[in-house]
Amino acid sequence: MTATLQATGTPADGDQREQVIALIELLFFAYRDFVSDPDEILADYGFGRAHHRVLHFVGRNPGIRVAELLDILRITKQSLGRVLRELIETGYVYQEEGRSDRRQRLLHLTERGEALRMALLAPQVERVTRALAEAGDNAEARYREVLFNLVDAEDRDHVRRLVTRDE
Repeated sequence: MTATLQATGTPADGDQREQVIALIELLFFAYRDFVSDPDEILADYGFGRAHHRVLHFVGRNPGIRVAELLDILRITKQSLGRVLRELIETGYVYQEEGRSDRRQRLLHLTERGEALRMALLAPQVERVTRALAEAGDNAEARYREVLFNLVDAEDRDHVRRLVTRDE
């Protein structure tokens, strides 16, 4: 389905508009189920989705600066401070001073933090792998393209650098 957009940014055809709204609803349902398994795990720790996102991005970017994490998560300094304090106090994250700038706080996961990150990631990897297999040939590339294009255009280069890994 390719919706032709009018100058207002809305699909030109009412049926097309309804199809796009149906896709939006599917995105809501998919997100609900995508986060449900990690949410159950997090509840056992007294943690929430912000904790999950911090564990994920610190684990994927060891030594990430607090400022960079704020930029990725787009949450307030106060909110991030509360979540980081909890994760540090409970032994999932540790911080160190920057080598060139001692004011910088560089974040890392502890072994315990990495184990929790992997436990949260496992059901999501399974869900996405299954969905891609059920979607058929070339699904991964199309899925990636659609998700990437949902990112604000001015942030795409930054997101591309974050998700592109030379592993």
